Amino acid sequence: MQAFDSSFPMILNRALDAVMPSYRELFTGYDLTEQQWRVLRVIWTNDDVTSSHLSERTLLSPPSLVSIIDRLEKKGFVSRVRSVDDRRQVYIVATKKGLSLQKEVTPKVVAIQARIQNSVSEKEWDSLARILGKITTAMQTDS
Repeated sequence: MQAFDSSFPMILNRALDAVMPSYRELFTGYDLTEQQWRVLRVIWTNDDVTSSHLSERTLLSPPSLVSIIDRLEKKGFVSRVRSVDDRRQVYIVATKKGLSLQKEVTPKVVAIQARIQNSVSEKEWDSLARILGKITTAMQTDS
């Protein structure tokens, strides 16, 4: 058996423990959770976003997503808009306040991401993304 400290879950946990405090501090300053940020990020970069699309993209379960959207709506960052073409479809869209938040927070998130990426070469970053993608695919296929 592989040593505990070099096991894959521990390697990932150490990396997350090193990376996430910067993001959490930023999000906390805007009264956001990590999950709320993920939802906003998808909404800001996609048109006609439904709850099912959000669930798929953010890796959040539909029941969790409903309460996250409710909280974001209560904060005034998003609203639910029924499709005029298909009344069964409800889109989650950013409000003016949500778009204003995007303009304010995005540069700070980009700076954190750049700091992380700059800790390795571009080739190493690409390899890391490729390897983690392969592991993800393999584990999803084996399930």
